[in-house]
Amino acid sequence: MIQRPENLTRHEMIGLSVLVAGSTNRDLVGISGRIVDETRNTLLVETEHGTKRIPKSNTSLTFTLPDGQKARVSGSILISQPENRINKKMQRTRWKL
Repeated sequence: MIQRPENLTRHEMIGLSVLVAGSTNRDLVGISGRIVDETRNTLLVETEHGTKRIPKSNTSLTFTLPDGQKARVSGSILISQPENRINKKMQRTRWKL
């Protein structure tokens, strides 16, 4: 399956560029970088200022795919072990920015 904005939630996140577009924690908004690890509830993002752990819940994330397309996803949709997310039924990704 080719990685596209509409099926992003069913793919590997490690290696993608991400921007925290919104969060209930205002200190997280604007953090951007490359995802280096993922757990059930967090993303580990390598930024210019070091590594930051971003919670998936209560965040809105904008991912940049390898072909340059962008996809905005509610982090709560991603809460799952990465290896199990592939088989789960997911709602479609809102990808038109």
